[in-house]
Amino acid sequence: MAPAITLAAEAPKLSAANTGFMLIASALVLIMTPGLAFFYGGMVRVKSTLNMLMMSFISMGIITILWVLYGFSLAFGTDRGSFIGWTSDWVGLSKIGLTELWPGYTIPIFVFMVFQLMFAIITPALISGALADRVKFTAWSLFIALWATLVYFPVAHWVWGTGGWAFNLGVIDFAGGTAVHINAGAAALGVILVIGKRVGFKKDPMRPHSLPLVMLGSGLLWFGWFGFNAGSWLGNDDGVGALMFVNTQVATAAAMLAWLIYEKIRHGAFTTLGAASGAVAGLVAITPSGGAVSPLGAIAVGAIAGVLCAMAVGLKYKFGYDDSLDVVGVHMVGGVIGSLLIGLFASGKGQSTVEGLFYGGGLTQFWKQCAGVFAVLGYSLVVSAILAFIIDKTMGMRVSEDEEIAGIDQAEHAETAYDFSGAGGGIVGGSVSALAGTQSKKVDA
Repeated sequence: MAPAITLAAEAPKLSAANTGFMLIASALVLIMTPGLAFFYGGMVRVKSTLNMLMMSFISMGIITILWVLYGFSLAFGTDRGSFIGWTSDWVGLSKIGLTELWPGYTIPIFVFMVFQLMFAIITPALISGALADRVKFTAWSLFIALWATLVYFPVAHWVWGTGGWAFNLGVIDFAGGTAVHINAGAAALGVILVIGKRVGFKKDPMRPHSLPLVMLGSGLLWFGWFGFNAGSWLGNDDGVGALMFVNTQVATAAAMLAWLIYEKIRHGAFTTLGAASGAVAGLVAITPSGGAVSPLGAIAVGAIAGVLCAMAVGLKYKFGYDDSLDVVGVHMVGGVIGSLLIGLFASGKGQSTVEGLFYGGGLTQFWKQCAGVFAVLGYSLVVSAILAFIIDKTMGMRVSEDEEIAGIDQAEHAETAYDFSGAGGGIVGGSVSALAGTQSKKVDA
């Protein structure tokens, strides 16, 4: 009998379809940052609108440059001690071949790089919602540059980089529950504990100035999140990306409904702000778990996150920390919920064969998820607080009290979001017209 011949596995080849899909997914993730800007911008008072928009937009500039210079290498380069990566040929991206493939996949390294860049951009922007009304724009810009370097890039390597300790441990994070949402939420908590509360916190009304902007922003986030989540399977055609797409929709819907029901029972009304916040809570919670759970599991993840996040946003009044736009209550808490529920609802039929407690897998995966969740939370909270403390003691983190009361838009940007003086030909326009008519009659006389 002739010996069996073992054929080497065929090396992946460049796929134009997967490449195109991932470029579209990258664009969808990028549009989430302007969506976040509108979401946050509508939630603040009129006098802080432009500052809130700019705190997101500046991340698109700063983080892009850092990612090209060294961020991509730190996050996804060759592992160095399970903590950080580094590949010198990736510094500046000048030595990467245009058709050089990301290992094990059918897309170029450049495509993977730019997809991950969009994650790196939105993560520090998420923090900004907790700091509304009171942070110097220069201080914020320096903070996100340092935070991305010392926190986001290393944590991304832990979770997604080959050789990262959380990756090696088997912590599941499909698209960023730990690396993005817990990371940003914990950072927000660390910073606000250092810089303190807004002037008038718990005393002055601080209601959203434009709920239509909030709804527009949440809609753009929901739309872009399909690229964020489904794109994270990098175009593989085994159905997991499609499962993640479906679960993203299902969990978001469930969370929005659950938040609204809780809100009606607790406060007596279904609010548009509640609908938008519930949707975002569902998106956050399904981000780490959507590739591991079934659609029924996604309903459970979304519903649980909707209720618990709705409850969590009120904790700032109980404990006295001023999380202006509920970054801690939605992103940190939602990320924790979604990550830990993998240990309960993982079906073993998605991205891996790992099964959660309710599918006969015991608590093994749950404890792994706990390790990833609380390591990232603790690291980000502590380092972020230290960075905020150093910046506050050197250049100052906050605007003055007078500038905060008058409005940070004028103080930091010399602009206002709305010009009411000429809107619709009101009093001013009418007075000018009347005056012109009077002058005309005098001339005719």
